[in-house]
Amino acid sequence: MIEYTEETITQKIPVKYFCDKCKKEITNFMEIQEMYFIKFQGGYDSVFGDGVEVECEICQDCLKEMIGEFCRVKWK
Repeated sequence: MIEYTEETITQKIPVKYFCDKCKKEITNFMEIQEMYFIKFQGGYDSVFGDGVEVECEICQDCLKEMIGEFCRVKWK
């Protein structure tokens, strides 16, 4: 036999995003899919700091502007 209890679960659901570089508000579903979420921890002697957590959300236009000339694009 299984006994159940009812619980209400609350969760955060994002409704819009903001690019940390250009501050553009992103609410369009297609553009949200092209947001880039960068998160890492600084390692020993990192320019960001040893052990710090680094996070940012960047829109596709800003990411292309920042790394476009350095990245390699491969078509499938």
